[in-house]
Amino acid sequence: MNIRDRIKELRRVKAGELRPHPKNWRTHPESQQDALRGVLAEIGYADALIARELPDGSLQLIDGHLRAQITPEMEVPVLVVDLDDDETAKLLVLLDPLASLAETDAALLSELVAQVETENEAVGAVLERMLAELEPSLAGEPPFPEPREVEIPEAFQVVVECADEDQQQTVFERMTGEGFQCRLLTL
Repeated sequence: MNIRDRIKELRRVKAGELRPHPKNWRTHPESQQDALRGVLAEIGYADALIARELPDGSLQLIDGHLRAQITPEMEVPVLVVDLDDDETAKLLVLLDPLASLAETDAALLSELVAQVETENEAVGAVLERMLAELEPSLAGEPPFPEPREVEIPEAFQVVVECADEDQQQTVFERMTGEGFQCRLLTL
């Protein structure tokens, strides 16, 4: 496998000068915004935003939209990458979902969360929610309820292809008129 390094440079840029990507599909509820403000206040920037340079020299965000929005007057670390439109779209759509595919070691995360101290109410709420979500795993309960047996009654069906909607209606009326239980379906 040939893996390329697509990072051109690390720049410090005023966050308000970064152009949001018009296809950024992530939205950020107030609770997330408050928690991020809390983390930035308690820790500061510990990760870089990702952007690409456009032909006019401006930088278009790929990752870090909320951080840029929260700190528009601050100079922030930005990894400038050399991605074209298609590669940018691919990274924009996959970066966060790939991270969310990681699995959780509940015991280790619980121990780590217990070590974290915060005075920020929003950050504390995130930590409490994390612990509440971990409780079933820590108690040895399966993450999903056991599937239950479902009895499916035997059914015999016939699918009739019709040339158009009028023919479909004619067949439907004829069959229901003969006492058959019918449903209209258009594919």
